[in-house]
Amino acid sequence: MMRTRPLKVALLGCGVVGSEVARIMTTHADDLAARIGAPVELAGVAVRRPSKVREGIPAELITTDATALVKRGDIDVVVEVIGGIEPARSLITTAFEHGASVVSANKALLAQDGAALHAAADENDKDLYYEAAVAGAIPLIRPLRESLAGDKINRVMGIVNGTTNFILDKMDSTGAGYQEALDEATALGYAEADPTADVEGFDAAAKAAILAGIAFHTRVRLDDVYREGMAEVTSADFASAKEMGCTIKLLAICERAADGGSVTARVHPAMIPLSHPLASVRGAYNAVFVESDAAGQLMFYGPGAGGSPTASAVLGDLVAVCRNRLSGSTGPGESAYAALPVSPMGDVVTRYHISLDVADKPGVLAQVATVFAEHGVSIDTVRQQGKDGEASLVVVTHRASDASLNGTVEALRSLDTVRGVASIMRVEGE
Repeated sequence: MMRTRPLKVALLGCGVVGSEVARIMTTHADDLAARIGAPVELAGVAVRRPSKVREGIPAELITTDATALVKRGDIDVVVEVIGGIEPARSLITTAFEHGASVVSANKALLAQDGAALHAAADENDKDLYYEAAVAGAIPLIRPLRESLAGDKINRVMGIVNGTTNFILDKMDSTGAGYQEALDEATALGYAEADPTADVEGFDAAAKAAILAGIAFHTRVRLDDVYREGMAEVTSADFASAKEMGCTIKLLAICERAADGGSVTARVHPAMIPLSHPLASVRGAYNAVFVESDAAGQLMFYGPGAGGSPTASAVLGDLVAVCRNRLSGSTGPGESAYAALPVSPMGDVVTRYHISLDVADKPGVLAQVATVFAEHGVSIDTVRQQGKDGEASLVVVTHRASDASLNGTVEALRSLDTVRGVASIMRVEGE
């Protein structure tokens, strides 16, 4: 039997995502009620600009006092889609203290203060759900913390930012330079006016922290994630990648050490073989590749951003949290029992593609090979092209640690036959 008294929802933020959440709650009200077992009612919407016309939302629901809204005491669920650290953090904790569960899409806050937010939720016996914080509409958080809860996850690697994937895909498919591809992404609305959070990897790093924490049952904060942006990726890098049968993607990589004693989380551009499933992810789409002991290899693919896809994830969480409210239970909270150390980037082992500008004369290759050998870095392949006294030397290594590779590069810079290091890129996805 369906309960007639509605569950009341407070919405914090009514931008691209928030307005879609409100629209779906209204247009799909009957279906949502049937799935939950009770009607859901939009009880208030907190915004910064109350004068803006918001179609489909009664004016009496609009307020600029978000704190008063979450303190009402009759709110069952608070949906937070305002983003940023403050006031979102204070509003979420206040919501818990006044009896509401929370659905959030706030990746930056969860990556920075997820442990404290989970603690506040547990202390008040409330839910904290955040499927929409990573990869938009793609069901990822819930499979990791519920469907794969009985498995051992060893690696999570993926494309978790649509803007950067669009730019790199354009560079790969059309031969465009970085700035040209970025300008097109901006014109089409894929990139913000200030694209720093995307192209410098901050957005992907926040998502990597969340994924690593869930996958490895370990607290991983944003500061634990190594990050490199993609502004230095060139058309020449794509040409080199194609010669190797690869393409270039900005990847978020979270992995457990071979001995199981530590984990790493990192975001950086990398070459991946065209045979890898992630290589075929085009445009602004996201995809995440998961490797575990029992399930093996899984890939989750779909739109990673945008109002409707992100709202879909928010509404999925809303249904789950409302069901929990009706049953008097809560869903899974933070699982950080493993408490594994997060290793620095210097300990990460992978392959490398290094492009050097060198003098075109006998003995250069021998000198370079000696430096690699002295630092314990094994060479897989070498390509050399020379003209008019100058040459380019491309070295692809076997697996080596980041620290040993850095030492190798510093030593190479000291050789009088090496004019410069044109590029260094990791090779992933073997």
